[in-house]
Amino acid sequence: MSGVVLNLSDTGLAGTVLVLGGARSGKSRLAEACLTALPGPRLYVATGRAWDEEMRARIAHHKAERAHAGWQTVEEPLDVPGVLERHASTPALLDCLTLWLTNLLLDERDVEAESVRLLQSLSVRLAPTVLVGNEVGLGIVPDNALARRFRDEAGRLHQRLAAQAARVVFVAAGLPMILKGQKPA
Repeated sequence: MSGVVLNLSDTGLAGTVLVLGGARSGKSRLAEACLTALPGPRLYVATGRAWDEEMRARIAHHKAERAHAGWQTVEEPLDVPGVLERHASTPALLDCLTLWLTNLLLDERDVEAESVRLLQSLSVRLAPTVLVGNEVGLGIVPDNALARRFRDEAGRLHQRLAAQAARVVFVAAGLPMILKGQKPA
């Protein structure tokens, strides 16, 4: 995917881009490239929690990479809408929706209310926002209630965000496919 950058100029000043894909599909790299093409400062909203040593190492690695690329990182596992509102004039990347949803479910938050808050925060932003999420609905039906709820909530959240977004991109094997917002040929 080297050299692939989505032009944000036709998404409007505060356009939202939703980037979906599977694990290790290249979606985060594409999302970062979208905003790195803009002049700084840029905000990176990281939603991951360090549940174990492997995740702690992964988070530390990502933080170090972003520091060299001129990102201001805000780690926020739950109040993502608040962060986006407080930084409404700064181009922002949210990585990722899937971990944010996981955190909401594990903390027994009201997913519907938080989803509405996220949509509202996006509607008042003054700068581009790129959202990253894992598409989890392409596999088998999960074998337990929590996993099925997670899959269903993720699907609903992605649909709502896609309806509001100026552009939606699906990434597979490092290749972006524009699902919404492509300029006419």
